[in-house]
Amino acid sequence: MLTTILQGESSARPPLLIAHGLFGSARNWGAIAKRLAVGRQVISVDMRNHGTSPRRPTQGYDGMAGDLAEVINMHGGRADVLGHSMGGKAAMVLALTRPKLIERLIVADIAPVAYGHSQSGLIRAMRGLDLEGLTSRVEADRRLAATVEDPATRAFLLQSLDLRQEPPRWRLNLDVLETEMSRLVGWPGVSGQFPGRALFITGSESSYVDDDGRAQIAKLFPSAEFHEIKGAGHWLHAEKPREFEIAVAAFLERGG
Repeated sequence: MLTTILQGESSARPPLLIAHGLFGSARNWGAIAKRLAVGRQVISVDMRNHGTSPRRPTQGYDGMAGDLAEVINMHGGRADVLGHSMGGKAAMVLALTRPKLIERLIVADIAPVAYGHSQSGLIRAMRGLDLEGLTSRVEADRRLAATVEDPATRAFLLQSLDLRQEPPRWRLNLDVLETEMSRLVGWPGVSGQFPGRALFITGSESSYVDDDGRAQIAKLFPSAEFHEIKGAGHWLHAEKPREFEIAVAAFLERGG
């Protein structure tokens, strides 16, 4: 079972399950999860091969959707589900294949389509980071800057570096993530529709959800609503956390 972080208390409302994106962890969502855990339970997970969750030989969306289904079944059998990027695709596959498990679906800055880019360069950068004698995140950032130019990307990646270990180690199964990269940027071609309510949140500065992506969303999620956060890129929940939290909370409050 995936490693989970629980906040809030069980109530008559279904729990909110949060699934992070590639290279992330449940810890990235701590502040937002805490604020959303008012009158309900919020469950943040480390996806397989991330954080302290089990290491698996694959990273396909069918497997990740199955992991999320297991967590939901352990916590009452029905949940609202929020997923970002990789977690958003896993949540969409879960909604299309096991719709009875999901009350409402929230997807952050990703569409049910295959993408042409790859994140293997970031994996190479993490592998290439000199961990010898590394004791501070400031020094880790200085070293990683040689291969990762963007400060925000470095800060995000370094949240998965465990400096308490000797030597430090990544809380990521980089071998499997690299091997499975084509599946991660792809889409499994799941058919059917999710009849429930769904919210797709995008960043105005992100190109992850274009017109073709919106058309595919409308096809698979006919009740989909869209909300754009101005000034936010792909990591919109980290760049504009209050705006993101407000959008999620407002959607969850409407109709229940």
